[in-house]
Amino acid sequence: MDATQLARWTRFAAKGGIGRGTALRDCVAEGPEDLMFMQGDEVVVLMSVAEGKYLGYCEGVVGHFQMTDVNLHGKLKKAIFTRRST
Repeated sequence: MDATQLARWTRFAAKGGIGRGTALRDCVAEGPEDLMFMQGDEVVVLMSVAEGKYLGYCEGVVGHFQMTDVNLHGKLKKAIFTRRST
């Protein structure tokens, strides 16, 4: 992920993403695209990647995680993408 993409996801996470949750267990990143977090950390959900797999933000890092590792604080919002005029 390049710096521009990371900055966009970080701004989106600061706005709450599409939802928030609390980590149910410690998760160690097994690959460079995985999100690492500790039990009790807040995870901001950014988007769905595949069935049960999401892109999330925790402690300044963006990566993939399994939803079974996170307890959501409510329903996920539907993502709305808008195009900026240049």
